[in-house]
Amino acid sequence: MPSPAAARLPAFRDEWRDFLRFARRPRVAPRLPGRQPGSGWWEDWFPALSVGRLLQWALALWAINLVFLGPIALAAAGAGGAQHRLDISNIPWLQALLWAPVVEELVFRYGLRQPARALWLVPAAACALVSGPQWHTVALVGAILLVCWLPCLRPPPSQRPPLPWAWRATYLRWFPWVTHLACLAFAAVHLNNFNLNQTPVWLMPLLVLPQWLTGLVLAWLRVRRGIGASMLLHGLFNGGPLLLVWIILQTMGAAALT
Repeated sequence: MPSPAAARLPAFRDEWRDFLRFARRPRVAPRLPGRQPGSGWWEDWFPALSVGRLLQWALALWAINLVFLGPIALAAAGAGGAQHRLDISNIPWLQALLWAPVVEELVFRYGLRQPARALWLVPAAACALVSGPQWHTVALVGAILLVCWLPCLRPPPSQRPPLPWAWRATYLRWFPWVTHLACLAFAAVHLNNFNLNQTPVWLMPLLVLPQWLTGLVLAWLRVRRGIGASMLLHGLFNGGPLLLVWIILQTMGAAALT
């Protein structure tokens, strides 16, 4: 039996249409149906969203990237001489499934609905992203999450908006630009996944087209469902290709032993 929250979720095709409208002109509202009444903070981090729906979105992204955007990126890499840095003999599971989904969502998408908090959170999380997973950056990310979770641990004394209304109106007016710039920045960061060699600058955006589309879907999900949903989809999206590579390597290794 599906839960009452899952029963109220819109169909995937309806979510896809909403995403296309968001991609044309991002807007903060409306939220998608299915949110539980109560704490907005809880829904932001622990949204009422089924694993099956997340898997549908991951499958859609994998299919688009495999059939369309991936071949374009591969052609651009071949034309420019770029090489991917992934060492398939040492797959970075923790970094792909935990570190990147948490830290990259904090840097590029958490502030979409929390512009006041983004003023300090984005620079702090960006320092962790640039430095990579080390003991001090893990501690930094833990401190950031603790501050983000303070509304649950210690409810605020009032419901005063964190930004003056005039500032909020200005932010909403510029929200489409902020969203698209965040998606472009997210894609640009993934150029670090390549040894670019002599790749021309005009080819570089083609190398990260899959990350650009993925970032746009994650931005939509963060705004419509919450930061917890975008982190979960991010980890699921990263894990699928890595799992496929691991299965292929295991199969080849088993075949070599027979």
